Amino acid sequence: MSHDLLDVATFAAGHPHDVYRRLREEVPVHWNPEPDGPGFWALTRYDDVYAVDHDFQAYSSSPTILIQDPLSANDGAIGEAKMMLMIDPPQHTAFRKLIRAEFTKPKAAEKGLRLDELARQIVNDVIERGECDFVADVAGEMPSYVIAELMGLPLEDGRELYKLTEIIHSAPDTMPPNAIPDAVTKMFGYAAGVIAEKRARPADDLATRLLTVEVEGRRLTDPEFLLFFMLLVDAGGDTTRNLLSGGMLALTRNPAQRAWLMDDLPGRLASAREEMLRYTSPVIYMRRTATRDTQIRDAAIKAGDKVVMYFGAANRDPEKFDAPDAFDLARAPNEHIAFGGGPHVCLGQHLARLEIDAVLIEVLTRMENFEIPRDPEWLASTFISGPKSMPVRFTPGRRI
Repeated sequence: MSHDLLDVATFAAGHPHDVYRRLREEVPVHWNPEPDGPGFWALTRYDDVYAVDHDFQAYSSSPTILIQDPLSANDGAIGEAKMMLMIDPPQHTAFRKLIRAEFTKPKAAEKGLRLDELARQIVNDVIERGECDFVADVAGEMPSYVIAELMGLPLEDGRELYKLTEIIHSAPDTMPPNAIPDAVTKMFGYAAGVIAEKRARPADDLATRLLTVEVEGRRLTDPEFLLFFMLLVDAGGDTTRNLLSGGMLALTRNPAQRAWLMDDLPGRLASAREEMLRYTSPVIYMRRTATRDTQIRDAAIKAGDKVVMYFGAANRDPEKFDAPDAFDLARAPNEHIAFGGGPHVCLGQHLARLEIDAVLIEVLTRMENFEIPRDPEWLASTFISGPKSMPVRFTPGRRI
């Protein structure tokens, strides 16, 4: 298996845990060359990933959280506007405050009944068929619906935006020429329409609030809104979609664990969900850029070096987790970092957990004799990990 963490083939069947294991044991701060760049440091130990993620003074999110440096104005910036993920505190903190209230634990909990309704509707749409593509028909539907409702958009538009994010996250060499920039352009074009619509007809939704609130004494510019919109659509789907698909795959491959969960689904779901997050780690990496000369273990990091945190590797570190490769739904403690950490910790994590729980309850209680007849097709990405397509079979049931 390739050690090259930029090669999409390395991630052809999900996280390359054999590669991570060798790197953790032999070179936990590993220099990975780039064909069209200077190379980067790959971190695979939990403590190193945790430390870098929390130290924004020494490791900046600018110019980008992707390994490849920006090639164009569309790569995380439009003119002088930058995506929130790619700026550091205190500016990052100010932008985060704009939407933080929407994603607090109590605010997320208010959406609980609506999420239950959506999950029921999603399973209703497939339950009579006895088969479906779990990614497209179930796992991808929930975040598409939720972000559409949050932003005040038609649900069908949420679906179409989700398809664009899948293209945007794919490795460029696996896509037709210009497919990724074209998808970004379409996303921005749609968001520009949202700006016009919400200014003409303001509503009680997140898109309207983003256009009317002030950050540091001023309203968001149109380019800042476009980037915010893209971030919310992008980040709003990844974890939920890939966790649900990867989680059901893990449950199906570990029937004893699934049986343990089903013995007390309400009481054990929270613990099970956290283990699914650790075990699947939907976000593969985040990059930081060293702001000064520093050191990680025995590696001398120079100012300007790229330092890349591999969350899936950190979440299987035996120095942090007992039997890290075991899928243990009762694992405690479980201090995984599937949502990252520090100032950039996932803002939507509370809402994502509720979405995941709502769908899992419907799927596990209604889609009886659930099976995955063949290995799923994985996303062709070195950034996001999850099945792209996962046909499943189950006993047909009744709509509720």
